Amino acid sequence: MKRPHQWSIVTATVILLCIFSYLYADIPSALWFHTLQYTIFYDLFKRITLFGDSLWYLVPGLLLFLVFRKKNPFRAFTGLFLFSAVAVSGISADIIKYITGRARPKLYFSDQLYGFYFFHHEPAWISFPSGHSATAFSAALVFATLYPRWRLLFLSAAFLIAFSRIFLTKHYLSDAIAGSFLGVISTVLLYNLYFKPKFNALKTVEN
Repeated sequence: MKRPHQWSIVTATVILLCIFSYLYADIPSALWFHTLQYTIFYDLFKRITLFGDSLWYLVPGLLLFLVFRKKNPFRAFTGLFLFSAVAVSGISADIIKYITGRARPKLYFSDQLYGFYFFHHEPAWISFPSGHSATAFSAALVFATLYPRWRLLFLSAAFLIAFSRIFLTKHYLSDAIAGSFLGVISTVLLYNLYFKPKFNALKTVEN
């Protein structure tokens, strides 16, 4: 099976999962997690979700590139890879958020508002997709690519960050699914179109 065909199947599956979740799972799961907001797990996931902030990855990635761009080009491009993957997935998520204008769970809890209202920029109306999930999975895939031995650890951490958005009812399940996939696909495209050839060329020069 050719890779484009595989990605077409994966993309279609993710879309179907999001639609199914939107119709049948988003509200029930959000209502259930809303009842857990005063538990010890809520405090735990409030800490975990902080690692979905893009600044944790953008700043070190850019600094790594700037510091090592002349001394160690390979290391510099690992920083640029991290910066680019997180930036592209984040910007893409922000554009989609503005276009779709999806109401966050808190609007359903307070006013029974649910669905897409299009072209909103207010924080309460930019639920789809989850930016934290996109950031978590784009960063995790960068690390998993660079350090494949630890890929399970990185991807598990990304899953926990994405799940934290659902647990804290900052996003619906379908938001996290879409954001996670956006992070993955952004990183895969960047790597195959630009960074993989660049890394291979730099390795050849070093050898």
